[in-house]
Amino acid sequence: MTAAKPPTAPYPPDLEDDAEPATELADLVDAVAADADWSNRKARGVTLRRVVLRRCRLTGAELAEASLSDVTFEECRLDLAGLRMAKLERVVFRGCRMAECDLLDATLTDVLFDGCELTRAVFTGVRVTRVDLRGCELAGLEGVGALRGARMPWTDMLENAPLFAAALGLQVLDED
Repeated sequence: MTAAKPPTAPYPPDLEDDAEPATELADLVDAVAADADWSNRKARGVTLRRVVLRRCRLTGAELAEASLSDVTFEECRLDLAGLRMAKLERVVFRGCRMAECDLLDATLTDVLFDGCELTRAVFTGVRVTRVDLRGCELAGLEGVGALRGARMPWTDMLENAPLFAAALGLQVLDED
């Protein structure tokens, strides 16, 4: 059996020499934002292309039906964020807190979750193509079956075995 291909990395922003940092959560192209607080913002259907977000807070942000391509989230807070029915292509989440993030029916293509907290996140109905999860906390994740085809390091698979077993309805026997 041939291993699936890893996700394609995002293209970086093509910034002008005098580019100002992004300050509003709106349609963005070729932008960088750092330390922004966009908690509870409503940005349904927002489009982000070639964007880097560093240490931004998006707790409770509403990004349903968003289109994110070539986006990198570094050490951001996306806990309780809504990404329902969003389209993510060439997106990296690195060191992000994403507890209870809602990705219901989202499409993920070439997406990397690296060292993210995804406890109680919702992945029900998610469609994945070339998705990697590395060093992520997945306790209580909903819709585990939607991750079919995603890639994980072996140690992460073993660590999350109880979650996968529960999703399959497997019961652990006590050995006597």
